[in-house]
Parts: sequence; structure tokens; C-alpha cells
Amino acid sequence: MKLTCLVLGTGALLVLCVCSSVLSTSSENLRTFVGCAVREFTFLARKPGCRGLRITTDACWGRCKTWEKPILQPPYIEAHHQVCTYKETRQVTVQLPHCTPGVNPFYTYPAAVRCECGGCSTATTECETM
Repeated sequence: MKLTCLVLGTGALLVLCVCSSVLSTSSENLRTFVGCAVREFTFLARKPGCRGLRITTDACWGRCKTWEKPILQPPYIEAHHQVCTYKETRQVTVQLPHCTPGVNPFYTYPAAVRCECGGCSTATTECETM
């Protein structure tokens, strides 16, 4: 499975990366899994003036229970939406290869330690489709 994702690095550097997931469970288990868990994935860390570096790290992945029901009073809908998000992270710093002189070669990214189903926070999650 390949996912396109955005990673927010140090200095508010927004990096577009391609993530490929690695799982030890069957695809049937993934179709029925409801919950939020730490999962290994790989992405390409890039920064202007340096070559990219393929990094394997941990991220949050899952499907959280969500529902909506109509009601008679405004706003005419009651909704409960949760996303799989970070409960605890640790910062990891790597050195990107072949950086041009004057470019800081260090790249910092968050790695998941614990995940949970919760409200979408723009501090850690891309929430635009919510």
C-alpha cells in the first residue's frame, strides 16, 4: 500500500513524501481492524540543497469509530468524528546526504510512541478533509 503524506519538519519545513507501509498482519485483518496503533512506514525525507534519504519510522495508523445522526434542531445533525492520531511522539534527527555548502544537513521528524483515537489536531495531523 502506498500513501502520499505531508511531514512537518524542523523550521516549519513542509516536505511532500511518498510512504510505503510495512505490515506483519494480513490484508483481511486490516479491512476489519477498528482502532489506532503504531505502524512502521517508510518515507523520503527531502530538503532543498540536499539529496533525499529514505527513512523507516513509526507512525499512527488506524480506523476510529465515527457516526452522524439527524436531529430536529439546528444544526440538524449530531456528529462524532475521531481520527487516529498521536498520543506520544519522540523527535528523531538524521543527517541528509550530499548537502551543498551552507545548507544545514540535519532533518528532524516525529516518530510515534503511542497512538489514540481522538479529535483532529492540526498541530500533528492533516485535518483538511475532516
